[in-house]
Amino acid sequence: MLTTVTLIKGDGIGPEITESVKRIFAAAEVPIQWEEENAGQTTLAEVGELIPNSLIESIKRNKVALKGPLTTPVGKGFKSVNVQLRQIFDLYQNVRPCVTTEGVQSKFTDVNLVIFRENTEGLYAGLEYFDERLQIADSISRITWAGSYRIVKASFEYAKKHGCKKVTLVHKANILKNAGMLFLKAGEQISKEFPEIEFDNKIVDNMCMQLVLKPQQFDVIVATNLFGDILSDLCAGLVGGLGLVAGANIGDEVAIFEAVHGTAPDIAGQGKANPTALLRSAVMMLHHMGLKDHARRIDRAIDETLKIREQCTGDLGGNASTQQYTDYVIEKLQN
Repeated sequence: MLTTVTLIKGDGIGPEITESVKRIFAAAEVPIQWEEENAGQTTLAEVGELIPNSLIESIKRNKVALKGPLTTPVGKGFKSVNVQLRQIFDLYQNVRPCVTTEGVQSKFTDVNLVIFRENTEGLYAGLEYFDERLQIADSISRITWAGSYRIVKASFEYAKKHGCKKVTLVHKANILKNAGMLFLKAGEQISKEFPEIEFDNKIVDNMCMQLVLKPQQFDVIVATNLFGDILSDLCAGLVGGLGLVAGANIGDEVAIFEAVHGTAPDIAGQGKANPTALLRSAVMMLHHMGLKDHARRIDRAIDETLKIREQCTGDLGGNASTQQYTDYVIEKLQN
């Protein structure tokens, strides 16, 4: 029996890297079928909407989606497509594993951590006001107990399920006396429910320093929206960049898995795009769906391909095109 998954090709290099995923999934005989929709700049030009209703209905039906990178037009008053999807479906967990990969050059070895970023509140809640007369802009960071509690609880549950030893909560409670302290208190309360897991907290500026000094000391990191956004890109840099790391937006009913990098319009259509981030996001999706054997098989094929520099795309120092890289991964599946 096939499970239907919504596939959002995206803009720029999106169609190329989603095609790579489709080919590899077909070769691995993954028991899903794709329901293709789109959003972003492409659909705005084609149908006059950034997020077509047909996409919303598809995700509601299927509960799981895989999304390529999207473009929200800048300076035209449009709200981010990614932020809107997270808020429409209450995808409060932004989960991004950052793991060292053999064969990929990076500044560190033995990094294996995951960021849990609260995805619906904070400075991205959309509470912005502008006084035209005085030229003053206000952005309100809304932190709620309910929002803090559920993201911290999710991070501890993940740690327990995956055998992680420590959860580190990141905050700025020394300055943000109310918002920061609310998030910190949620962590302190929830940690009592998981006595087998070490809990500590770090002020965000110190956390950035610690990550670039010794990232191996961290397992699971949980943070508010803005801090999590910044830290997740920092951690991607520790293991080779955004072209390698997976991303997921997870709620209680719906999950959307995505490549976290941009649309790279400068190389779109040239066969230069690296599909690894979207592939790894798709592997996360398979784990979420319970298709763990297929997930592990594809993950191994990706790792074996990345070990050989010549088989990597140009951004990783290789010579392979997007299609050739895909062929190499498929070849490893058959070994």
